[in-house]
Formats: sequence, structure tokens, C-alpha cells
Amino acid sequence: MVGLSLLLTLGLYVGAKWLYQKKRAFYFSPVLICPLLIIGCLLVFQIPYSTYQKGTEFLSYLLQPATVAFAIPMYKYWGLLKKYGMVMMSGILLGSLFSLITSQLFAVAMHLSEPIAKSILPHYVTTPFAMYIAKQIGGIESLAAALVIITGLVGALFAQPVIRMVRIKTPLAKGLMLGVSAHGIGTGKAFELGEVEGTVSSLAMIITAGLGLFLTPFFLATVHALFK
Repeated sequence: MVGLSLLLTLGLYVGAKWLYQKKRAFYFSPVLICPLLIIGCLLVFQIPYSTYQKGTEFLSYLLQPATVAFAIPMYKYWGLLKKYGMVMMSGILLGSLFSLITSQLFAVAMHLSEPIAKSILPHYVTTPFAMYIAKQIGGIESLAAALVIITGLVGALFAQPVIRMVRIKTPLAKGLMLGVSAHGIGTGKAFELGEVEGTVSSLAMIITAGLGLFLTPFFLATVHALFK
């Protein structure tokens, strides 16, 4: 059963990726289709989630070297980062703070429990960083990962309508918007818009994740100091 879980996940991903390359429609995205199909298989065949999780631990482990690999785009596009560094840092900082503030307000308005509220906070950074942050501040790692995926899907889905509505013209602004608001999934969408958009989005995603390691605990400590 353990090996079957891994084969099921890899098989569904390869199939969904092939379908997405053929159709190029957002609703065929592997990130959207695979979780739904996996949930369906677990329900139909009555496979406990703990059994499935044990069989796919290897995939979760791969998130650790993937985190280190984020340094490669920063080195490769260092010139672009130096040229637009101040603009990007300003946008990333404001976007990150906006996300933290709205997440906290939502948690308070919905009267969410503390672990769930803390799991919502890091949804603005990419998955491995969000899981690490959630663990450090007392949140739920799996919930944080799920919220990251939902955030990315929503961001990628509404990216082009928002770009048209507010008339965003420059590739830098488009990439920055997608990288900060929709991390990995948004970066994939950014590369569909253009190479510059995708590159800026990659850099924005990486910087946002690094900033989030320090900004999220600091924000949470500040909120506790002010209101408790």
C-alpha cells in the first residue's frame, strides 16, 4: 500500500501534466487536478490518509533540497535584481505586510482557533517556507501547505483579469504581482506571459519567502504585544 501511494501520486501528476500541455487551460493544471483525484481515490478505495502520507514521505522530503535550489535564480539574474532591487523590495514588503494584516483580521473576524490562525499567516510564501514558518509559530504544517496552494490557484486564476482591469502594462509589475501574491503557481503563469515576467516573479517569490521567515514571527509577536 505504501508503494502504491507513491506510484498513484506520480502517475496522476504525469498524466495531469501531459493533459495540461495539450490543453493549456487553467482548470487542467496539475496543481488543481492532482489533489482532487487523490482525494477521490482515497475516498473510493477507503485508504486512510495516514497510510497515504506514509507512502509519500519521500516527496515531502524533496522539499528540503528544493528550498536550497531557490538560490540559483537569484545568482542567475543578479543583474536584474540589482537594477530593480529597490522597486522590488518595496513591492514585496508592502505586499507581505498587506497579506499578514488581512490574514490576521480574517482570523479575528471568523473567531478562528489559535493554531488555525497561525497556519493562515504564512500563506503568502511558497510551500516549504510556509510549512517551516507554521511549525515555528505553532501552526499546522499541512494546513499551511494547503492554503499556499489555494492562494496560488486563486492568484493565477484571476491574474489576467486583474492585469486588464487595473491596466498593468510593464512586465516588471506583472511579474512582481504574481510572484508576491501567488508564489510558485503564479510564477508558472508569469512565464506564460513572458520571460521577463517569469524571471521577476521567480525573484519576487524567493525574496518574499526569505523575508517571510523573519517578518511573520515579528508580526505575530507585535500583534501579541499590542493586543494582549
